[in-house]
Amino acid sequence: MVEAGPVEREEELEQILALQRANLPGQLSGEEIAADGFVTVEHTLDLLKRMHAMVPSIVAREGASVVGYALVMPVECRSLIPVLEPMFQRLDSLGMSRQRFYVMGQICVGKPWRGKGVFDLLYQAHRRHLRGTFDWSVTEVATRNTRSMRAHERVGFTVIDRYRDATDDWVLLRWDWSEPPRR
Repeated sequence: MVEAGPVEREEELEQILALQRANLPGQLSGEEIAADGFVTVEHTLDLLKRMHAMVPSIVAREGASVVGYALVMPVECRSLIPVLEPMFQRLDSLGMSRQRFYVMGQICVGKPWRGKGVFDLLYQAHRRHLRGTFDWSVTEVATRNTRSMRAHERVGFTVIDRYRDATDDWVLLRWDWSEPPRR
């Protein structure tokens, strides 16, 4: 049985990195990218520890194995990942810097668990564990990552902005927790 909750051990951070490495575009074929999506940013263990010290990320576990993760990146992490600066600049220009939100830094589900509700389970755990501290979450998705776009919209994210940077076309998505959860 798969359960989701905050990261509890450093070993789970290491498992997040292994799952992340397996889902970077350089590790996937064009067909896999089109069908299953991909992750864009590669983290280090030190970076994950620093993020986790601020707010623990959420993992899906089957026994002692991490089968999916959804990284929590409070605004205070902004300087830790320079490649995300264009996204933060967009959020600033939209007047969001004064609101209680965090960036859902990255979500990934291992291949054997895809299509089994783990993505939704991770986001339900985000809402359950973080709702008292934050009013909403934001993420950005490359428009060519169609699987991720569909999944985020299904959970309840809505488009708040679109832009292009040096690497891709992006959509900024917001999940407002004042709205009732989708079933």
